[in-house]
Amino acid sequence: MFPYVIPSPPSGVWYVLGFPIRAYAICILAGIVVALVLSMRRWKARGGNPETIETVAIVAVPLGIIGARIYHVITDYQLYFGPGRDPIRALYIWEGGLGIWGAVALGALGAWLVARKRGASFLAIADTMAPGIVLAQAIGRLGNWFNQELFGRPTDLPWGLAIDPANRPAGFEQFDTFHPTFLYEMLWNLGVLAVLLWADRRFRLGHGKVFALYVVLYTVGRFWIEALRIDAVNTIGGFRLNNYTSLIVFVAALVWLVWLIRFRPGREEVVDASVVVPDTETEVAEPTDSAAPHKEP
Repeated sequence: MFPYVIPSPPSGVWYVLGFPIRAYAICILAGIVVALVLSMRRWKARGGNPETIETVAIVAVPLGIIGARIYHVITDYQLYFGPGRDPIRALYIWEGGLGIWGAVALGALGAWLVARKRGASFLAIADTMAPGIVLAQAIGRLGNWFNQELFGRPTDLPWGLAIDPANRPAGFEQFDTFHPTFLYEMLWNLGVLAVLLWADRRFRLGHGKVFALYVVLYTVGRFWIEALRIDAVNTIGGFRLNNYTSLIVFVAALVWLVWLIRFRPGREEVVDASVVVPDTETEVAEPTDSAAPHKEP
């Protein structure tokens, strides 16, 4: 067996004056902040008002977190409901457990509501924020590392992740190192980020194409990474539920992307009605010598 090179953090919680500071929450918040900064810059570059993205974040982020938790609890209900389970723990978001599909669904609803209110293009907002979303996902995966959760099958590879015995699932107690799926997805997401930024700059994508491309690329990575994981989840026909979700969302996004490329070429010219264009003062031309009667010398 190769010596592992990725140790797990000894703790995911630090106490400051008796108050718990959780690494998982810090990673999620850091991802949100970085995504917001990137999205505001991209929106401004497209001629939009950065305050529109701020408002989207205020509405969409809380809805996204709620949606992410709801999706997780529904798809992994056996962790919270049934004999020997404590349903109140479904509210303990700091312990981990957020589903990206729920986050995108309710977050998109929040963004649509803001776009409608401010007279902005919802699809332009989606395109603008897609790179920030996948970047936030990459940063958020570090929270899984601190929590020693959502790792993959046992491995002897030199980048295996060491997991404490108390955090190993039943049937895997004898193994020391596992696939660091948090790292795989983080690197995959960073690769998706690079592709999105390049494609948007190279082809001036619009009308939702950047967002559709994000969903296509992310679901491809999520499918094979999900297949490596060994945490307890619901399965159908031997496949994890999230594998089915990834496949269905991939097909839908790919069809949407192809349709957009075929029927909605180019990019929106006006994306934000809240942009205030300053009035230009009309200058009154003063009479010049050329306007005076011409006198012969």
